[in-house]
Amino acid sequence: MISEVKPDPTRFILIGTSHPGNVGATARAMKVMGFSELVLVRPRFGDVLVQEETVAMASGAADILVRARIVDTLAEALEGVTYAIATAMTPRDFGPPTITPRDGLAALASGETVHKVAFVFGSERYGMANDDVYRCHAVMSIPTNPAYGSLNLAQAVQVLAYEWRQALGGFAVEARTPDAELASGQAVQGALEHWQQALIDIGFLDPAAPKKLMPRLNQLLNRAQLRQEEIHILRGIAKALTERCRSGAARD
Repeated sequence: MISEVKPDPTRFILIGTSHPGNVGATARAMKVMGFSELVLVRPRFGDVLVQEETVAMASGAADILVRARIVDTLAEALEGVTYAIATAMTPRDFGPPTITPRDGLAALASGETVHKVAFVFGSERYGMANDDVYRCHAVMSIPTNPAYGSLNLAQAVQVLAYEWRQALGGFAVEARTPDAELASGQAVQGALEHWQQALIDIGFLDPAAPKKLMPRLNQLLNRAQLRQEEIHILRGIAKALTERCRSGAARD
């Protein structure tokens, strides 16, 4: 049975974007987090979605650009949205409540109401106008270094896209390498016996007074949780030491 694909619950809105590269980088940031709906409000360049720099910065997310829309007003961009989040400073007189990405988005995702959410970003130079902020339900504040909190537009999009995806459940991480094959206890003991002989050959271990050297090495190897190929390496080193000592003794 094919599982139902849930509709994308999110829209990213850029107002008055000046730099084509930021539009492309935004598309890339969205796609890696599984979002697809991009709306531009009065961008500086009417052909920004097809400019060479935009496509280059999208880096494989050209499908986001193809589906993106350009509109004249924020009101048009917010059509169908039930919860809009401004990425700006709250106006001094009044305005929507301020939330943080980690806590605010988690609360939004876990609420009883399933919202169509929009993240609204202002222009690189001027940010968002107060009237645009007033249209939103919340203002997002990204915690940054108090001494330097300047984020590039596409960087801010990536941060919020990641945090929102995590709040929605995130993606599973798939290991690139197979699980390690740990060496058996028998293999570890075999390596210890090999090393014991090598240590005797090089004069490091006195078989008449071994003290606790080998039990301590045994505990060391147990803590290391060696893989089978690592056992082979250790035994190869021990073999080389033994052969070198014996060949030297034969020359003498």
